[in-house]
Amino acid sequence: MTIIIYDPAGVRANLLPITYTRPVGAIRMGIDTMANRWKAFIPGEYYWLTENYLTELYPASPNSADTDIYIAGNVVADSDIAEAICALRPGQTLVSAAGREIARRGSGGECVLYRGNVTAIDQVYDIFVKNGEVLEMDFARITAGRTSCPLHGSNVVLGDSSRIFIEEGATVEAATLNTRQGPIYIGRNATVMEGCRMRGPIAMCEHSTANMGTLIYGATTLGPYCKVGGEINNVVMLGYANKAHDGFLGNAVIGEWCNLGGGTVASNLKNDYTEIKLWNYTAHRFLRTGLQFCGLIMGDHSKSAINTSFNTATVVGVGCNIISEGMPRVFIPSFLKGGTAGFDNVNLNEFFAIAQRVMARRGIVLNDAHRRMYQAIFDFADRYK
Repeated sequence: MTIIIYDPAGVRANLLPITYTRPVGAIRMGIDTMANRWKAFIPGEYYWLTENYLTELYPASPNSADTDIYIAGNVVADSDIAEAICALRPGQTLVSAAGREIARRGSGGECVLYRGNVTAIDQVYDIFVKNGEVLEMDFARITAGRTSCPLHGSNVVLGDSSRIFIEEGATVEAATLNTRQGPIYIGRNATVMEGCRMRGPIAMCEHSTANMGTLIYGATTLGPYCKVGGEINNVVMLGYANKAHDGFLGNAVIGEWCNLGGGTVASNLKNDYTEIKLWNYTAHRFLRTGLQFCGLIMGDHSKSAINTSFNTATVVGVGCNIISEGMPRVFIPSFLKGGTAGFDNVNLNEFFAIAQRVMARRGIVLNDAHRRMYQAIFDFADRYK
């Protein structure tokens, strides 16, 4: 069976800057990526239908057939939806009661109504807003029928200890783990150092680290090889990102290969408690979100210097370097460096040199396909300055 994860019309733009460097289905929330979650329910050969400049890294199907299944990359997989998708006949489209296209077989056309609940991410802030719900779903699926590694006796558990799952090779010592609000998942070879206080729902994926004394509130996901310190609350870090020192980060989405310098803080609440407005790349302006809490949204390979302060609901693009004594502006387009004194363009060759060093530390090579992807983003980033 061939399954193609596609970017629904209009959704990818609303998920920028996170989707500059990946299809919608490659976004991680909960414990897994959107696409890997589908793979757990529907076996087959998986391909992507996304922007042309991403296809080297996310290949398209080499052939097409009317039996191919196309799944919207922003829809969260569950067993009921997967069953309904597998029951589709060629020429049918699965649609929710609200009119959302979930999947189709071949070119689709004939609508089949799905009456169950559908969880999806339509806006970039949905990634952290809906993270707790998705994390609960992933925890139940991934831990079903399995036995957790034992929890070291130096830890303190508040709530149901069966809601803690520790994968092989993980280290958790002298920490406080509270499961009264949600589960805590500690991935393979992850490390929770002494003095950490964790209140679920929380997912720490493989090789992630919580430094000594870190405070983590749910619903938080630390993707693979992330390192955190200080205080974080309802944060999704997609992977390979660091906030290793003191400072607060809340209601935030942080892309891969980002680094927040020591003392970096990001406000998630306006002083007047009014509704958050967030930069929208499609509208080219700030739009109402209906949220009271929203912190930092940061694209891949962006960084902040020590003691950087981000205002509420700041959006930072890809490949930025923020060096600021005060609060930088609340929308920073991709490949800019600077701060309150102004911004200059990032030199792309310098960007590649830094990215190569950063990725090599995790055993990953910055290859030519990566370079062409970042070159494409760099070439069209000017339109948002």
